[in-house]
Amino acid sequence: MTPLSPEPGHPADAEVCLGLPECPILVVDDTHLNRTLIGAMLSEAGFHNLHYARDGQEALDRVAALQPDLVILDIMMPGIDGFEVCRRLRADPDTADLPILVQTSLTSGEDRNRAFVAGTTDLVSKPLDRTELVARVRIHLESRLLIRRLQSYRARVEGELAIARSMHEHLLPSPTLCNTLGSLAGVVLRAHTEISANLGGDLWGVLPLDDGQLGIFLLNMSGQGVSAAMNAFRLHTLLHELTADHGLDPAAMLNALNEQAADLLEDGQHATVIYGVIDGERDRFTYAAADSAPPLLLPPDGQAPVYGQAGGMAIGMDVGARYRSETLPLPAGSVLTLYSVAVLQSLDEGGTGIGLGWMIGRAMAEGGGEAGFASVVNSLGAALGRASGDDHTLVWIERSGS
Repeated sequence: MTPLSPEPGHPADAEVCLGLPECPILVVDDTHLNRTLIGAMLSEAGFHNLHYARDGQEALDRVAALQPDLVILDIMMPGIDGFEVCRRLRADPDTADLPILVQTSLTSGEDRNRAFVAGTTDLVSKPLDRTELVARVRIHLESRLLIRRLQSYRARVEGELAIARSMHEHLLPSPTLCNTLGSLAGVVLRAHTEISANLGGDLWGVLPLDDGQLGIFLLNMSGQGVSAAMNAFRLHTLLHELTADHGLDPAAMLNALNEQAADLLEDGQHATVIYGVIDGERDRFTYAAADSAPPLLLPPDGQAPVYGQAGGMAIGMDVGARYRSETLPLPAGSVLTLYSVAVLQSLDEGGTGIGLGWMIGRAMAEGGGEAGFASVVNSLGAALGRASGDDHTLVWIERSGS
């Protein structure tokens, strides 16, 4: 076993141990003999990236230039002593977490406490014991490298999340696209989407079809993070690719989507999806659902809200699953909403006791339109605004015309 090899049961992995010899260590002592002794002990233990400073000012200069992973610091030095070196290093954001191992002959509890108050990470007593010195150096360097790896991993994950979030936002239909396609089908499209901090798998979209009809879908991929988002993007692409052959037949659309999803999704991954066709000429909405929240229709003239059928197996659960189409009337002046299950869950968590249908009905009674939609979103309030646990999506389809 080499001096820096992993010890049985030790938490540090081999990769961390291999990096220890390369860690720059700064030894600060005003006595040449002490610097030489410490250097010899560390060299014998396998550390070879060693540097030296003779006083406090040189130590501060060397830290700034070298950016060491550990400082071994004599506390009692003329001029700028070890206490002041600690305080200055801790005051600098770049060195606030730098491990400082103080070598000291101080024995009183008060002096030792003073060292820790100044910013010391750990103490090693003079005269130095080689085994103790090497053990403490190794522990603090291992911690330093492990923390650095965690920070690097976190930065990478945050970068991937930022990229996925940007892709997610670009895939959502723009207001211009909604206005253009909605007018062809005789509807006004509005949507509210909250993307969670952890990035979920909610996506919705619109698809132009023949004869002024409009396809619309809302999908929610299981799980969270980049993996869920990427799977949602794949299903989003598939839905667009399947439009030419199956866009006018919602059941056939979900059947084909489910069959092709088997080659994309791993075991245990699935998605809830609703896909429907808005037919303004025939005043109807034909749709198929794969374990999604049911569509909610608010008829005109203050009639009671109507929930559509929901059910069907989630996409990706069973390659042989088959779906069926359902139809809701979509008369002029009505509002149809598609929404993620998280919307209803948020209402329950908020303890509002207010149904989504009641919210929309009240908004329509007050005039509907853009103000009515904004009223519904505002009524959801903090429940939608948190966006910390899951994505939230609410699509508002207002049937225009007389």
